[in-house]
Amino acid sequence: MLRGLYTAAAGMTAQQRRHDTVTNNIANINTPGYKQTNAVARSFPEMLLSLTGVEPQDAKQVGRISTGVMAEESLSIHLQGDMQQTGKSSDFAISSSLTVPGMAFDASGKNVSPDGEVTFQPQAFFTVQNAAGETRYTRGGSFLLTDQGNLVTGDGSNVIGANGQPIRFAAGISLDDLALNDQRRFINTKTGADTGVQLLITRVDNPNQLVREGDGKYRLNGDAAGTRPVALNEAVAVQQGYIERSNVDAAQSSVDLMAALRAYEANQKVVQAYDESLDKAVNQIGRI
Repeated sequence: MLRGLYTAAAGMTAQQRRHDTVTNNIANINTPGYKQTNAVARSFPEMLLSLTGVEPQDAKQVGRISTGVMAEESLSIHLQGDMQQTGKSSDFAISSSLTVPGMAFDASGKNVSPDGEVTFQPQAFFTVQNAAGETRYTRGGSFLLTDQGNLVTGDGSNVIGANGQPIRFAAGISLDDLALNDQRRFINTKTGADTGVQLLITRVDNPNQLVREGDGKYRLNGDAAGTRPVALNEAVAVQQGYIERSNVDAAQSSVDLMAALRAYEANQKVVQAYDESLDKAVNQIGRI
């Protein structure tokens, strides 16, 4: 009798996870470079029910029954966000359309081969280094220049150059005096001289290997062989004076939020119905 109660409770947990994911997307709708997250749910393995309390030769299979659903994981959707011009020399945005030979990616950024193998479109990221010296990746390009000349993110992580070292300019220089050219090299606009600093953009072949850490940063969970610097001839451009808007679909998020709420309420009513049945079984039928 309690099987349905457990199934409904599992559904409530899954919908709560879905609701939390959607609200997090909505909260970051104006966060530069933010990538939408979708909660993925799957059902528990089905059970085969058989008639019990009879002789073995009379046992019959009743059929299969699902035992509920669970929120399995959250997947980030690494699709390109819209470009927004800010006019600030400290803002940078990546526009990428990386390809894989012999594959065509759909609007969701994946390719499904005839045998069902799924390949996700590679993505490009700024490369940064956190306080512990660990490499992280981000699409948030709102940078700052410290008094010592270090180029850092909003949380103080060092931006990495093509030489694999944190980018550092001569003390006293301002980002207003620097311009990024097509080769991702910083040029001093006052003197026209090359500063010798080149921005590192990293290609991640499978973006689903990235784990979200907060502050717009990701860490690689897997083999680093799937990453490499983006070549200058690849379909990646870095635009100064722009930021990449989040790719959250506000309208769809509103629909998903309402759907999660309604599904949660439906499971809640099932739990209430089981509670009433148990109350009658214990307090009324049990008394007899």
